[in-house]
Amino acid sequence: MRFENRFSVLGAGNGGQAMAGHLALMGFPVTLYSGNRAKLAGLERGGGLELEGVIEGVARGVNLTASPGEAAASADVLMVVVPAFAHRDIARMLAPHLHEGHIVVLNPGRTLGAIEFEHALRQHGCLAQVVVAEAQSLLYACRVLALGKIRVFSVKRSVPVAALPSWRTVEVARRLRHAFPQFVAAPDLLHTGLSNIGAIFHPTPTILNLARIEQGQSFDYYHDGISPAVARVLTRMDEERLAVAQALGVAARSAREWLSDVYGSSGPDLHEAIRNTRAYEGIKAPGEVNTRYILEDVPTGLVPISSLGKMVGVPTPTMDAIIELASAITGEDFRISGRSLRNLGLEEMGVADLHRYILEGREAVA
Repeated sequence: MRFENRFSVLGAGNGGQAMAGHLALMGFPVTLYSGNRAKLAGLERGGGLELEGVIEGVARGVNLTASPGEAAASADVLMVVVPAFAHRDIARMLAPHLHEGHIVVLNPGRTLGAIEFEHALRQHGCLAQVVVAEAQSLLYACRVLALGKIRVFSVKRSVPVAALPSWRTVEVARRLRHAFPQFVAAPDLLHTGLSNIGAIFHPTPTILNLARIEQGQSFDYYHDGISPAVARVLTRMDEERLAVAQALGVAARSAREWLSDVYGSSGPDLHEAIRNTRAYEGIKAPGEVNTRYILEDVPTGLVPISSLGKMVGVPTPTMDAIIELASAITGEDFRISGRSLRNLGLEEMGVADLHRYILEGREAVA
């Protein structure tokens, strides 16, 4: 079999182990990178990545490495599968090793992830014409049961992907579809970023269930943690997201529509649609307050959506309230540390400049 792509997966958590194992089971050459040498040693001793659920099999022959240079040299396509708050660190680490022809895909990018990654590459001296792309969501709903053993609850039917600059998106989607037919070209990264359903589904239910989480209660995150009242808050946040998207010319789908598209689930309101999503059955709530559902989805989801809202004059009061609560809970001011337009080097841009940059690249507005 002739391969057009060699893949490296950067990140050996839930999604990274699932993706690397899936690629290997499909017969693609794949390297799995982690900076955690103890984890890599454990995976080496295990002899393979065992997947169960909707994907089954033991994937052997995955190349394991703790070297970012080897991860870059071993691949044409680098699939970054880490929490979005780590994207800047991954960019800094990869900057000396990337060259023209590399495609870097953030799985997922959350909101404005490709812009942040490209900005960080430039800050750390990477001048190569690297294509950075972002997926709208992680392809898998999955959990690591034990090191090297991953349960895949579901694989999404469709995942939009967008490149920076956006005229490279069709090429990126074509390359990815050799392995993953689920990836489809989105119009641009505003469409993927403003379709960030994780920003809607993750921080708010976590914050509103913190007492249960701090008491060590185990409960199904989606089906038990999202009550009708919690779902009404999510619906209000979703309406704010859609208003920001509309002001930027993005035809974003509502959270209910997204559930129907991705999982085939429906209901008269968001609460019932979530309850009717079988893929969410058995997914447990976070076990601690310091969870990526807050530490990732607030600074890389809610903050940039709110920041874009300020650019176009759309208020986001419910999102802003959750940002303030998350900052109070963690002691970190996510307005300062998150993906604000200022931190992404976009503070001086107007809406027209932002669209031109996304279409053509930063040089178009320099």
